[in-house]
Amino acid sequence: MADMRAFREAVDDWASGGTGEAARELAVHLDVRTAVLLEGPSDHAAVEALAERRGRDLAAEGVCVVAMGGAMSVARYTGLLGPPGLGLRLTGLSDEREQPFYDRALERAGAPRQGFFVCVADLEDELIRALGTTRIEDVLRAEGDFRSWQTFVRQPAQRGRSRQRQLRRFLGTTKGRKIRYGRLLVEALDPEQVPAPLDDLLASL
Repeated sequence: MADMRAFREAVDDWASGGTGEAARELAVHLDVRTAVLLEGPSDHAAVEALAERRGRDLAAEGVCVVAMGGAMSVARYTGLLGPPGLGLRLTGLSDEREQPFYDRALERAGAPRQGFFVCVADLEDELIRALGTTRIEDVLRAEGDFRSWQTFVRQPAQRGRSRQRQLRRFLGTTKGRKIRYGRLLVEALDPEQVPAPLDDLLASL
């Protein structure tokens, strides 16, 4: 049975130069109504983790969460999934510095800006600030990464950097770590700690 993962793969193939036929067929078959555009897989993991915490089944609601592979791809994905393509409602997150790319892409696609929420640096930074470094170190300890973290912060390149910047860098040093912690940091949040952009995105779906 076709699922939302198959639709995402078909969309990625379309964005890479495919015909889009499979994406169009699956969009109808799965009754896809909304696409959540995110820069990367760690953002995807965080959004789905929060949805699960709140008892939401986004796929069953016709919502597809798409990791575009970077902000530079937003024009391509808004064109394929928005009014010029499948005609889906578009939502998502953007980093503050990348917001102009989103604004231009949405305007070109004839899609409204409403439903897109801005993170000051990125979603990872929002989560780190929401939890605080002490709580995140507790998560690192529980996951068996605390010793690696201690070694990392002693490196000469990390001297003089804030704990927040060190954490952002550390989470990106090993393949797959950033994605794993995208979920883990969301799971560690108290309900009132959810960063506003992420909270507002889920509320808009």
